[in-house]
Amino acid sequence: MPVLTPPDSALALHYEDVGSGAPVVLIHGWPLSSRSWEAQVAALVEAGHRVVTYDRRGFGESEQTWDGYDYDTFADDLHALLTALDLREATLVGFSMGGGEVARYLARHGRERIRAAVFAAAVPPYLYQAPDNPEGGLDDATIESFEQGVKQDRLAFLEEFTTNFFSAGGTLKVSEDQRLYAKQIAAFASPKGTLDCIAAFARTDFRDDLGKIDVPTLVVHGDADAIVPFEVSGRRTAEAVPGARLVVIPGAPHGVNASHPEEFNRVILDFLSDLA
Repeated sequence: MPVLTPPDSALALHYEDVGSGAPVVLIHGWPLSSRSWEAQVAALVEAGHRVVTYDRRGFGESEQTWDGYDYDTFADDLHALLTALDLREATLVGFSMGGGEVARYLARHGRERIRAAVFAAAVPPYLYQAPDNPEGGLDDATIESFEQGVKQDRLAFLEEFTTNFFSAGGTLKVSEDQRLYAKQIAAFASPKGTLDCIAAFARTDFRDDLGKIDVPTLVVHGDADAIVPFEVSGRRTAEAVPGARLVVIPGAPHGVNASHPEEFNRVILDFLSDLA
């Protein structure tokens, strides 16, 4: 499989590059890998797009580093990938934690290579329930419970987390086989990376980053998301980015791209078509 070594780093990032046409870069959520985009890759390629997926450091087939699990580093890793592949006019699609990469990338590296941005069930603008962010969805106790779960019995934590990830109203919205597949992907991620990313996605403030976005932007979110609730994130992101298009998928859980692939793909493809 192709790997990329970013400048000034020994890190090996696994990526796949398929199709041709306007490029779309898919950035996965926590604690999964680029495999989580299985239901999107073929649809995008068939619609005439070049599709690049990659595994965040510590996840999937990328190198499991001991450190570097912060959004400045993640954005730099993404920039190294875009530069190495010389992608131009790319659309960045960030799911959940991956939405943080989209926001931080545009704030840190600008729009030179970017045509548009998509935030899918994404963590911006700011999940932490700080004094200046009472609308946040994660308090210290909840963050601590996530971290203790990963430290004490990571596989048991993943069992519960993947169930909530794909559930709406207490009902699993994917097959049990699909849930177990996601758990298996997560189980083989770096334990250190899995732990450190909790603080990254829970405590990173993207509000200033969103204010710097000046490319066409889509926000897509399920209204039954129990992991990153729409009111906490999707709605606020759409309000923060001028001109952002907002699409809410009824009855969809956090893992909306797997539970509602036809609706999700149609929303993405409609947005991409309007960019042409």
